[in-house]
Amino acid sequence: MSTTLLAQISRRSGICLQHDHKPGHSPLLDSWLLHLSAERKSAQTRKTYGDGVRAFLRWCEAVDSPTVLDRPTVNAFVSSLLDGGAEAATARSRQLAVRRFSAWLAEEGEIDADQLANLKPPQLDHKVVQELDDDQCRLLIKACSGKDFRDRRDEAIIRLMIETGARAGEVVAMKVGDVDLKAGMAVVRRGKGGKSRTVPFGAQTGRAIDRYLRARKTHRLAALPDLWLGDRSKGFSYQALYSALKGRADAAGIPDFHPHVLRHTAAGRWLARGGSEGGLMAVAGWSRRDMIDRYTRATSERRAAEESRRLNLGDF
Repeated sequence: MSTTLLAQISRRSGICLQHDHKPGHSPLLDSWLLHLSAERKSAQTRKTYGDGVRAFLRWCEAVDSPTVLDRPTVNAFVSSLLDGGAEAATARSRQLAVRRFSAWLAEEGEIDADQLANLKPPQLDHKVVQELDDDQCRLLIKACSGKDFRDRRDEAIIRLMIETGARAGEVVAMKVGDVDLKAGMAVVRRGKGGKSRTVPFGAQTGRAIDRYLRARKTHRLAALPDLWLGDRSKGFSYQALYSALKGRADAAGIPDFHPHVLRHTAAGRWLARGGSEGGLMAVAGWSRRDMIDRYTRATSERRAAEESRRLNLGDF
């Protein structure tokens, strides 16, 4: 018979799940997030997991449900998210956070067993993310055509992301020493899952980065190891990158822009120019072939049509 998480924890360690009666808070959640930090999980991953567990705890309190980490309760939580209009991706993320939290509690001996092991995630909608075409890429770069510090920085970031497909979080985490202009290579040290990789870039991206680095020398925080710096003597966070690039996209007349669009664009352009799937997987940091289909779905039919014309199979 299922027991509440509160009862299990109290029996083992005397810790109250919500001793301060704050909705969505648990001292064990704090411990788990500390554990994730020790495992070098990214700040974004820790935030996503924390948000998911807090949402579950708040839901349990809102519906007056015991905080039971079993399949019926977690399935009811996910169903309530979907019924409330949440996207499948959000529900999937929330459920994953709760599953990982349950697994950690079992590993640490805080609960008897992980009852969520092998629980299937909700089915994702196959949303097609539109890639930027070449004209839109040029307009986005043109929106950074000034010569001040922000113009130099934003053009360098945009060119680097379009060419290498690096994730926004990976770009933000780069250090000055991670870029080798002579070799045309950049090191991604904080890739997904803690994996590092090296990505190549061409002459135009190298020139843009060089221009930025020369402008960076006059910045008040130039002594910092971080590659990208904000204006007004500030550092450069993910939110800063998002705001900067969204502003450039608005100026270029590109609707519904998100930095992740650039990763999709990079993948599509790689294949459209005849790049190999193996090479794309290495540059993008993917270990599974299905990621190529996921990221290039928007332009797969166009590439197939162009390939068909080259093959000219109707010519007998």
